[in-house]
Amino acid sequence: MGRLVLTAMVTLDGVHQAPGGPQEDTRDGFDQGGWTVPYADEDFGRFVDEVFDRVGAFLLGRRTYEIFASYWPKITDPAHPIASKLNGLPKYVASSTLTDPGWAGTTVLDGDLAREVTALKERIDGELQVHGSGALAQSLLALGLVDTVHLSAFPVVLGAGRRLFAQGALPTAFRHTGGRVTAAGVSIQSYDLAGRPEYGSFELPENA
Repeated sequence: MGRLVLTAMVTLDGVHQAPGGPQEDTRDGFDQGGWTVPYADEDFGRFVDEVFDRVGAFLLGRRTYEIFASYWPKITDPAHPIASKLNGLPKYVASSTLTDPGWAGTTVLDGDLAREVTALKERIDGELQVHGSGALAQSLLALGLVDTVHLSAFPVVLGAGRRLFAQGALPTAFRHTGGRVTAAGVSIQSYDLAGRPEYGSFELPENA
């Protein structure tokens, strides 16, 4: 059975909106897109290459899918570590409105998300990877379908924008499995989901 792996980029205040460019996602008047670009050094590139080395298929939300589909098919070098995987491997899009995807190898998932993603995990070799796709990521986390999260925290605070772990997110515990910090200061940490949080108290016992 494959593992569902979410790779996400956030600011220090938790914003995940429009990491790659000013026009990527301007919802709610967001005008600070492209905040990852100054930190995209060789260290971060190596991490991305390592992630794509493990992929078996992609699961994307419609917005991220359309951003990817407008760019990656134009890169036809078979040796490109990202384009070759995105263009050559199966892509699944969770959408109730997309009816005619133009990117080869795309299947639209328009039914019950939990049922369809569970079926994908059972039949895919390698990782079923989610990149970006904030709304989809939130739904998958709420359904308990994510196995691993690679969370890259960039050394910038924006003060506005959509957050990956928004108010009302399902309380979830994580187990740290590894990490690194790039030369540009991006903290890349990997976690496996570990059920619900545990709670305690630092208060002294009454008879202490």
